[in-house]
Amino acid sequence: MARIAGVNIPTQKKVLVGLTYIFGIGSYHARRIVEEAGIPESRRVFDLTDAEVLKIREIIDGNYKVEGDLRREISMNIKRVADLGCYRGLRHRKGLPVRGQRTHTNARTRKGKAVPIAGKKIATR
Repeated sequence: MARIAGVNIPTQKKVLVGLTYIFGIGSYHARRIVEEAGIPESRRVFDLTDAEVLKIREIIDGNYKVEGDLRREISMNIKRVADLGCYRGLRHRKGLPVRGQRTHTNARTRKGKAVPIAGKKIATR
């Protein structure tokens, strides 16, 4: 099992898909990493040699911010706007959508499960 950036990469998957298990690397960056390392896209993780795994690890460490560092940076950015008290920060604090989405209906992912209002009548037609 290959371990890159503190993440165990599944051995049966292709290298392109396996690299996306690392937080901060999507399919686009995975393809660029594989091209830079000179590994065929059809190769599976268990077929990689130790030298190839080391090369991938060096490319990621040198050029990409992933896992803990990226998570820390994202949380610090959110904390910064929340501490400023700007509109975006207030939305983050309240747990509401930040980027202008409507909240009259929808926004359930951000707001959580709907809470019924006691005593409210259901409109009948």
